[in-house]
Amino acid sequence: MPGGGDLPDPNDPQQMQRFLSQLQQLFATPGGGPVNWDLARQIAQAHLTGAPGMGAGQAPFGLTLPPGIGAPAQPASEQGPVGDPDVDAKTRAAVTESLRLADLWLEPESALPSGIAATAAWTRSEWISATLDVWRKLCDPVAARMVGAMADLVPDEMRSQLGPMTSMVTSLGGALFGGQLGTALGSLAAEVLSASDIGLPLGPAGTAALVPANIEEYGQGLEIDGDQVRLYVALREAAHQRLFGHVPWLRGHVLTAVETYAAGIRVNREAIEEAMNRFDPTNPEGMQEIALEGVFSPEDSPQQKAALARLETALALIEGWVTHVVERAAGDRLPDVVRFAEAFRRRRAAGGPAEQTFAALVGLELRPRRLREATALWAALTEHRGISGRDALWGHPDLLPDEDAFTDPEAYARASLDLTDLENELGDDAPDS
Repeated sequence: MPGGGDLPDPNDPQQMQRFLSQLQQLFATPGGGPVNWDLARQIAQAHLTGAPGMGAGQAPFGLTLPPGIGAPAQPASEQGPVGDPDVDAKTRAAVTESLRLADLWLEPESALPSGIAATAAWTRSEWISATLDVWRKLCDPVAARMVGAMADLVPDEMRSQLGPMTSMVTSLGGALFGGQLGTALGSLAAEVLSASDIGLPLGPAGTAALVPANIEEYGQGLEIDGDQVRLYVALREAAHQRLFGHVPWLRGHVLTAVETYAAGIRVNREAIEEAMNRFDPTNPEGMQEIALEGVFSPEDSPQQKAALARLETALALIEGWVTHVVERAAGDRLPDVVRFAEAFRRRRAAGGPAEQTFAALVGLELRPRRLREATALWAALTEHRGISGRDALWGHPDLLPDEDAFTDPEAYARASLDLTDLENELGDDAPDS
């Protein structure tokens, strides 16, 4: 089709067939599943770096776009890419030393041994690549509901007439969701401080990782010495690694809680129809301008409320434990530990702009509510039962405090529980560090 920017002639079957074939290639979901994760990764990288090499007439994955179609993955921000600074050898060494020292400080404050098998200093792009597999597990259940709803919008009598276009509707849903997830992940990559920063085990098991560029920017906002900031973040990362590394059921417990909650999310068909009406198949880059916020909303049912309560309680207990043991480990060692603790408590309770964008997109907030109460609960358990007795509660999900325990931590901590057998079992079953 000569002319570069010309659209196919609708009266020419061969041109239209080639056009639809290339459009299907563009929207296809590599590897199956409801989300086009390759597109999500491309757009996340574009948000950071501007995705060099993706000019007009080009698409991700080496495809040639049909004439008249521009690049679908341009940086979402009008201010341009946020940047992705390299990590030099000196910074990598400082990260490794901070994590080593943090793990040493945590040793007397936790009955759980070190969970760090490897350390890393990630660029923002490396954070995206290293965490994408877990994001897939978190987002696919929600995305599947949206993509299925989009396919249901095609009436039965039209399916036979549309032919290959019917499957393209489903592919379009995966591309729409992947594009907007990519934008959200690109924004998160510019904010997160470590692999476990949002309270979930996003990175490879046993790998403690910091994101130095984001730590530096965060420290400038706090006006606190950069070495202190890095060490405090390292303490939190090392504490998360102990928890997820030596409580074998915890990772699955949290991810299952997310999936259970996602299963009860309602799809707003009117919002999907409105989004579809705004999509122009001759202008795929316009996908990023289509807002999917409002497509999902939680069902107001007892089951959904219970699922949300379990998830919020799990997140609060994880973050409360981490906050408590880090505060004890930092003690008098970090001059600004009190300021750190309060700043991080506010940060986790409120969530950053990128977290809020992600929550609006998938209908799920990954923020621990009642974090202050959860921290007080673990402190009370330490006072009354000691470190081993406190950490023995991680031996089984049924032993963990429930939401009611937040109301009166002291009373819960004083409750009569014989944890001797649990402590022995935890010590026998804990993996080698």
